Amino acid sequence: MPSVRNPAVAGLFYPRDPRELHAMVGEYLSSAQAAGAVPKAIIAPHAGYIYSGPIAASAYLRIKPARGRITRVVLLGPAHRVGFHGLALSSADYFLTPLGRVPVDQEAVEKISRLPQVHEMDAAHAQEHSLEVHLPFLQEVLGEFNLVPLVVGDAEPGEVAEVLELLWGGPETLIVISSDLSHYHDYKTAQKLDRATSQAIEQLRPEDIQYDHACGRNPVNGLLHMARKRGLKAKTVDLRNSGDTAGTQDRVVGYGAYIFE
Repeated sequence: MPSVRNPAVAGLFYPRDPRELHAMVGEYLSSAQAAGAVPKAIIAPHAGYIYSGPIAASAYLRIKPARGRITRVVLLGPAHRVGFHGLALSSADYFLTPLGRVPVDQEAVEKISRLPQVHEMDAAHAQEHSLEVHLPFLQEVLGEFNLVPLVVGDAEPGEVAEVLELLWGGPETLIVISSDLSHYHDYKTAQKLDRATSQAIEQLRPEDIQYDHACGRNPVNGLLHMARKRGLKAKTVDLRNSGDTAGTQDRVVGYGAYIFE
C-alpha cells in the first residue's frame, strides 16, 4: 500500500472542504495581477490563507501559463516543529490535500538522499505547515505534477544550494521556497524591515538576511546562493503584511512574493 502524508492544517490554515478551498484559491488568483515570463523559482508565504493567500497568489499567477509544462516542483520550507540539522525528506509516496493526492518524485528523492545533509525524517513533515499550504495553490495552477518536499532545518546556504543544483533541471522543474518575513512588530517597523529584506533578496545577498527577517531564511538563502551562481534576477511582485489583509496593525507578520528569472 502506498504511504500518504495527510494534511495537518486543513480546516485551520485553509478550508477543509474542497469546493470552498477551490473557490478561495481561485478568488485570490483572479484578484492578483501578473505579467511576464514564467519564473524558474518563486518565494511565497505560508501563513493562514486569510492572511497571506493574496500575496502567495501574486507569485503563483505567474506560474499558471506553464500548466502542462512544469511537471516537477521542488518545494522547500523551514521547520517550525522539529529541530534538526540539514534537510528532511518524507517517506510518503503521496502528499494529500482536500484537492487530491500529489505524488512524490521518488527518482529525485533517491538522487538527493545520497547527500550527507539530506535525511528521511517523517517527524519533520507530520505537523509542518510550511510546505502543506503551498500545495493547493500548486494544484490549482499546475494541475498534475510530481513533488520533491523538503523541510529545511539548520542548514548552510551551500548545503541547500547543493540540493537545488542536483534538482535544478530545465523548464519542467519549478523551485518554490516557503517563507514569511518579519514577525510581531508594529505595522511601520515591519514595513521597514520587510523592505530591507526584499532589497537583500533582489540583490541576491543572503548574508544580509537573518532569522528575524525571514523565518525561511535557510531555504531562502540557499536559493539566493544558486541564483547568483546561475545568473538569475530576483524581483519583488508583492509585499504586504497581516495588517493589510486580515489582522490588526499593532502586531503583524510580513509577507512577500518574489520571482526569479
